[in-house]
Amino acid sequence: MRALITAALRLLVREADRPAPLMRSRVAPLYHIVIVVLSAAIAVSLPLTFTFAARWLLVYWASIDNEKLFLVSVEVAVALLLILVLTQARTNWRNRVVSKSARAAGLIHYSARKGVLGQTRTRRLKEQQGFMRDVMIVGSTGFRTLVDPNGDLHTVIQNCRSAKIMLLNPESSGALERVRSIPGAEVTQESLRNQLGETIAFLGALRAAEKRLRLKLYPDPPVWKLAILGDYAWVQHYHPGRDVRAMPEYLFVHSQDPARLYTAFYQDFVTRWNDPAIAECDLLTGELVYRDDTGKEVRREALGATPHDSGVDGSGGTAAVRAERDGF
Repeated sequence: MRALITAALRLLVREADRPAPLMRSRVAPLYHIVIVVLSAAIAVSLPLTFTFAARWLLVYWASIDNEKLFLVSVEVAVALLLILVLTQARTNWRNRVVSKSARAAGLIHYSARKGVLGQTRTRRLKEQQGFMRDVMIVGSTGFRTLVDPNGDLHTVIQNCRSAKIMLLNPESSGALERVRSIPGAEVTQESLRNQLGETIAFLGALRAAEKRLRLKLYPDPPVWKLAILGDYAWVQHYHPGRDVRAMPEYLFVHSQDPARLYTAFYQDFVTRWNDPAIAECDLLTGELVYRDDTGKEVRREALGATPHDSGVDGSGGTAAVRAERDGF
């Protein structure tokens, strides 16, 4: 048996010295030869192994046969081991079920957005996925995500092929409703306008440089912070009363399966984008452009001309510091 193993090892060494194409052609049969040799070696060693184990057990069993404490200790140890093994097996089974459900929904990544390393990894993933792709973005003011050099999509928006962006209209009742849901925040509506103004100026500079960018301002309270980068959709939830940056972020991937959630987010974006009630912002003039169902321009008006919600005083509630915290 030893001679057989030695011959197999020599054959392996000799084959390793051969040219790569020839070696690849011989890998499969050589692999089977090695497996057969190892199987034979294990089979031959089994009697010796069991004999050694039996002798060891007979030697020590006489001394532990009457040791009740030892037997009880072994019983407890075995019971604990079984509990741990079965608990781990049940946990693995549950995780497998959850993983299967996540794959069925198209979920491939989850991020708690805590820690510098996690945020850096997320930003790099977005940069890779959005490079020279068509991107679609929904957010709040866009300041921390788009304008801030450390923002997740600052590089993406500059390197993408085209971008459709929807941000919250700071003059709408939806913005004020979002503001009221944040308790204890000391903000002004002017700060919200200023942050959106900086975002429009940033996008306008890119648009003037022939970048294919379009911006619309929606009036409803924000629900999703969404970034569709080619075949990937990053999603966060605007939970009432909580900073969106404290919420987890989910990554969904596109596939031909209509049951996956990427399709739902994509269709929701397209439906809202094509809604004529949502005005488009001219990035070069800063005006709001309203169109009819056919896409024909109906009228233009200044951004601040949208009627205010009469239920809020001139201070504008708590909007802009909230925007600074919300990012985008």
